Amino acid sequence: MGMSRTALDANVRVPATAFGAQSATVSASQPLYRPANWLNLEQGQKSALIAQAQLQLADQDLTIRLSQAYFDVLAAQDALAFVQAQKAAVAEQLASAKRNFDVGTSTITDSREAQARFDLVGAQEIAAENDLRVRKLALDQLTGVANADPRPLALPVVLPAMLPAQATAWVDQAMDQHPVLRQSAIALDVAQLETRKAQAGYRPTLDLNGSYGITHNNGSASSAVNSQVRNATVALAFNLPLFAGYAIQNRVKETMALEDKARSDREAARRTVAQSTRAAFFGVLSGQGQVRALEAAEASSQSALDANKVGYQVGVRINIDVLNAQSQLFQTKRDLARARYDVLLGGLKLRQANGSLTPDDLQAIHALLVK
Repeated sequence: MGMSRTALDANVRVPATAFGAQSATVSASQPLYRPANWLNLEQGQKSALIAQAQLQLADQDLTIRLSQAYFDVLAAQDALAFVQAQKAAVAEQLASAKRNFDVGTSTITDSREAQARFDLVGAQEIAAENDLRVRKLALDQLTGVANADPRPLALPVVLPAMLPAQATAWVDQAMDQHPVLRQSAIALDVAQLETRKAQAGYRPTLDLNGSYGITHNNGSASSAVNSQVRNATVALAFNLPLFAGYAIQNRVKETMALEDKARSDREAARRTVAQSTRAAFFGVLSGQGQVRALEAAEASSQSALDANKVGYQVGVRINIDVLNAQSQLFQTKRDLARARYDVLLGGLKLRQANGSLTPDDLQAIHALLVK
């Protein structure tokens, strides 16, 4: 749109000394044949699918981090409880050693050993309290809930079975649905579309162009008559690239190289997912074996402690034997609790490794908690 105004100041006589013109033009263009535009649309749709896969990965990562923080608090609570129980047992043993020393049935060594162990357990209690405090802060930050109080596992603990029981079944499932593999496959499709888009530089384009314009003249330097002109045009614009200085050829070579890279990345992702799934599977198997072994060790440690207490009373065991048996028992209890949490968390990590983890998988763990 334009407008102009002209004024004349001359010695000669003219029909008008001031005149002007106003004009307005509307133009429109509609692509009829542009191969690159359709490829851009398809690339955008593929990119949306990649974003969905990334969102699924973020959801799974959040589930794992939340579960890790939850079990860390439970493990810290158990560690503190076991340290406090050990402290009470050592205090009882310290009192017994002092009584035996007072009546002359034991030496001062028993009292000093018990006192040293009591002081050591006191330091461990302080560390356990601080660790629990830190773990709770991490859980509060992750959940956004102040003073979160997670529920412990209900006793007796029966860990869920791992199904399917073969690593190959988990790997096959990962090959079908893992978000990383889906993302890498879509990235290869996008790279192939980029190659086709570069090759479209050789192809012609066709556009439909139209314009409509109005020009209104308020006189002129030679006439005082007003006039109005209307102009409408419709045209087809055909563009055929002939030579672009090898820019198109080089762009095609570049996109084909990037396509090969995307294909290699997809294969590397497949191998990484398969390896991670197998490692997670055998990690859960190992954890279940450790739980069974620690359950047996807990029973054996309890029996050993009971035997050492009886032996100390009859004089065939010394105080340090009882203290060591107590330490072994409570350490075994702590390790057993931690191993159970690791198995439950390992099951979730296995599902994350093969890409099948969903919030519904937490229901199986929820059923094991204290009601």
